[in-house]
Amino acid sequence: MGTYKDLLLYKKSFALVMEIFNVTKQFPKEEMYSLTDQIRRSSRSVNICTVEAYRKRIYPNHFISKLTDVDMENSETQGWLEFSKACNYITEEVYNKLYKLSDEIGRIV
Repeated sequence: MGTYKDLLLYKKSFALVMEIFNVTKQFPKEEMYSLTDQIRRSSRSVNICTVEAYRKRIYPNHFISKLTDVDMENSETQGWLEFSKACNYITEEVYNKLYKLSDEIGRIV
């Protein structure tokens, strides 16, 4: 029997979290408690809500609710990626890589 760690959604969202964590280490210090914190939180929430959805899978309404949270947090992460690019904290190439991964997550949900 598998675990939540076997889910493609979990694997991709964990990869996104770690990519964002590494990229945001280079963000300006004045963004630590705003943009850096927000994008890290939302991306981590995608992953953690996936774990919660897995645990709630036997309760259809709770499961759907958690997957809705995954989608919402993923959309928020995409918004923070837009700000990161607009502020020139990430390159177009990094933005495209991260957004593509986030988009893949959105299609899975």
